[in-house]
Amino acid sequence: MKSVNSRNMMSRDEFRSRDYTICRLSVFEQIRITAVGAGLCLTADYLFYENPLALLPMIPFPFLYLKVCRDRAVRKRKQELNYQFRDALLSMSAAVQAGYSLENAIHACAKDLGQIYRSDTDIVQEFRYMESQIRVSVPAEELFRDMGRRSGVEDIENFASVVTVCRHMGGDMNAVIQKCARMVADKIDVYREIQTSITAKKAEQNIMSFMPAGIILYLKLTSPGFLSPLYGNLFGILVMTVCLAVYVFAYWLGKRIVEIEM
Repeated sequence: MKSVNSRNMMSRDEFRSRDYTICRLSVFEQIRITAVGAGLCLTADYLFYENPLALLPMIPFPFLYLKVCRDRAVRKRKQELNYQFRDALLSMSAAVQAGYSLENAIHACAKDLGQIYRSDTDIVQEFRYMESQIRVSVPAEELFRDMGRRSGVEDIENFASVVTVCRHMGGDMNAVIQKCARMVADKIDVYREIQTSITAKKAEQNIMSFMPAGIILYLKLTSPGFLSPLYGNLFGILVMTVCLAVYVFAYWLGKRIVEIEM
């Protein structure tokens, strides 16, 4: 019994330190992303300056690019967890409609999720962890609060708060879970419809983002003398710096416009 409890405690400690707001990349991935950032710096120097000294102010960019990629990976993981939680709520809703308690609904949901997703999927591991903790009398509402805190997903945090209030103040848990499942499912469906409707706009934005660099590259390859007055002199450096700043700002603004947060 002591060894079983120690394994459960280790599992609990492991999940309490599991933070979905932090992306831990492998050394190879960090090197790969940093190399891509360095390649972008070399490309910018070739297109706008043709001067190795121009790379000095760009030294922080590969590390900034690494941070951006980490943030993007965090958003993607949280979005996938939100989608998976929708399926978990639907499964729990069906279980409580059949007369299961919340704890038994979690057991049934863990089994259903194991048939839908791979065993290493975040939601499957979360519900199997919850299932193991319920066996040692950890309250279900505490487990949902912990999951919401670690994930940073608004829907999970809201569901945990509602379940906690319902447990302590009294309420129809069946109706609560069903309503939460409908609300989360409707929200995700609307988000997916928006994403589908702007897919073409995202493709256009990506094409337009690379057009200025493509035009400069085309002119450098086909008519080198056309842009030569802009290289190797102070006026040309100032003009190219302004052009690069406008280019980067336009790219950032375009990404902000087409990215819809859940």
